[in-house]
Amino acid sequence: MRIANQHSPIAIVGAGLSGLTLARVLHVHGIASAVYDLDASPNARRQGGQLDIHGDTGQEALRAAGLHDAFLRLVHAGAQATRVLDRRGALLHESIDDGTGDRPEVDRGQLRKLLLDSLPADAIRWGKKLTAARALGDARHVLHFDDGSTVTTDLLVGGDGAWSRIRPLVSSAKPLSAGISFIELYVTPSAPNHAAAAKLVGNGALFALAPDHGVLAHRENDGKLHIYVAVRAPESWLSSIDFTDLPAAKRAVLAKFEGWAPELRAIIEDAEAPLLPRHIHALPVGHRWAPRHGVTLLGDAAHLMSPFAGEGANLAMFDGAELGRAMVKHGKDVGAALGEYEATMFTRSEKSALESVEGLEKCFGADAPHGLVTMFAG
Repeated sequence: MRIANQHSPIAIVGAGLSGLTLARVLHVHGIASAVYDLDASPNARRQGGQLDIHGDTGQEALRAAGLHDAFLRLVHAGAQATRVLDRRGALLHESIDDGTGDRPEVDRGQLRKLLLDSLPADAIRWGKKLTAARALGDARHVLHFDDGSTVTTDLLVGGDGAWSRIRPLVSSAKPLSAGISFIELYVTPSAPNHAAAAKLVGNGALFALAPDHGVLAHRENDGKLHIYVAVRAPESWLSSIDFTDLPAAKRAVLAKFEGWAPELRAIIEDAEAPLLPRHIHALPVGHRWAPRHGVTLLGDAAHLMSPFAGEGANLAMFDGAELGRAMVKHGKDVGAALGEYEATMFTRSEKSALESVEGLEKCFGADAPHGLVTMFAG
């Protein structure tokens, strides 16, 4: 059955943090938008672990959205604490969370729910998997979805992540490997070594590092330990592991951590299924595009970078807030709004992308973990 074409004056692709922040800021100022997301519902998949929300970007975006006070009620108290260990388990740096830091931690799922709940019930169109997007001329675009429906729009905003289907409308750039692969895993309170591992991690974040290797962890609100095991290796290494065979997958990962302290290896040994492979990609530092009528990008779609500057989610929300404010400021002059937003976004994202490259080397370079220790000490 053919589904009738619809029209949305402002169409946002992707119900992630960037798209939802934009929709919320517009809503606060009485401007309607429609958000299209491929997930069947807001609870279709896990949203990840803790995020540190920075005072000058993520928190500023929440202020623009009128949600900062509600955000503060979600903060995980004590989670800004940080520990850095070497591969032998020696503690090289420790900081506590005394409540004065400007990067409080919050659960990504709770933060996304805060944004979702702040929007009208019909603002999100779930189960809309985009198959194609193309320009129609006069700044208008058409979106084609896998359910057979189409939507035309006067302003198309791509907040659809690393492998954005909107990006090709403005740029030919594609994400490339950042040189590091992650294996995501959890140690739950029922695990035999949970108490020892929890003591090792502390109340906040753990960085156990050596050249080309790392165990990165943080404690979640429910007591689970969320772990990323990091290895600098060709992308083919992850593809060579059968992650459906938990014992075999653990052996393959542990083989990269020969000589590490038993208590650090135990975190991997005691992980529960599933172990999830995560390729880390990034767009070229300084990625930008010439102005395009009626279309722009937010967040990872615009400036995907490795997580080692801690800016991904913060920039995504700040992008949404800044674009929303520019649209409110310029009214019907969409070209002026996009021009103002993109000019400042390109500059700030390039700075953060450079910091992410430098941060990766601090964590996994030849003198790791001492570069990170020096950074924290400074």
